[in-house]
Amino acid sequence: MENDLDALLADLRSLIGAGHPILQAAAEHLFAAGGKRLRPGIVLLLARALDPCADLGPRQRRLAEITEMIHTASLVHDDVVDEAATRRGVDTVHSRFNHRVAVLAGDFLFAQASWHLANLDNLEAVKLLSRVIMDLADGEVKQGLYRYDTGQGFETYLEKSYCKTASLIANSARATGVLSGRSSAELDQLHHFGRQLGLAFQVVDDILDFTGSDQQLGKPAASDLASGYLTAPALYALEERPALAGLIEREFSQEGDLEQALDLVRGCEAIPRSRALAEQFARDAMQALEWLPAGEAARALRAMPDSVLSRLY
Repeated sequence: MENDLDALLADLRSLIGAGHPILQAAAEHLFAAGGKRLRPGIVLLLARALDPCADLGPRQRRLAEITEMIHTASLVHDDVVDEAATRRGVDTVHSRFNHRVAVLAGDFLFAQASWHLANLDNLEAVKLLSRVIMDLADGEVKQGLYRYDTGQGFETYLEKSYCKTASLIANSARATGVLSGRSSAELDQLHHFGRQLGLAFQVVDDILDFTGSDQQLGKPAASDLASGYLTAPALYALEERPALAGLIEREFSQEGDLEQALDLVRGCEAIPRSRALAEQFARDAMQALEWLPAGEAARALRAMPDSVLSRLY
């Protein structure tokens, strides 16, 4: 997929156009920061897997570009909300420019994505990707509402994770099938693949917040917990270590609170239980694609869940 993704990055730079130079510079800055391009890669691989004998069509390529635009816009806004100084090892947009430019740059990318989405001339695809933009906002609101809330249920965590991470993968996967003319049952399987893969990816990210390094994460380790975002490891740890609740509820206001909380999470079964959850989501994602015809693209897609898990080992 390397050539396809290189072409995608070049096209993205031309698609954002010669608008306001500062907004364009902000968008360019984030595209140049790298990243795995997982989301557009899935769209391109699915397009090839669903029609192995045909070349990639312009609408599938454009859908992949729109997917990366939406993802990038959400990162810009997330970084502003989280007051993150770096992303993927480089300064965030608001750090390099300012908060106002970052918010406008995110809006600019969402608007560009919406415009190019409308020009796909496929109402079902428009509905699916528009739902993603709604979900991203909903997930961000949910995340803010439940900060330091030790009473939230695991379902709340999964709903937020779906909105913030899995919705884009699930709905862009389904939209790829829509553009390829697949049946309703196959579209459901594509959506399920994207949902479960996205949830596996998020749980792995949440584990790495406790076990990874700053360099591996591209942001400071333990930043989610420090910000009051309770993810799978913290929620599991609350079941086993009730003392953790008091530290969270006082928002780690006393010296040593955060370090003590990290020790409690790392010292129980929370991390292994979270790992088992990620593995279950990955297995579900793999099984959802069993019906794909044999080919290189299908093999790569079926290997992707294991690739997501490999970040843990």
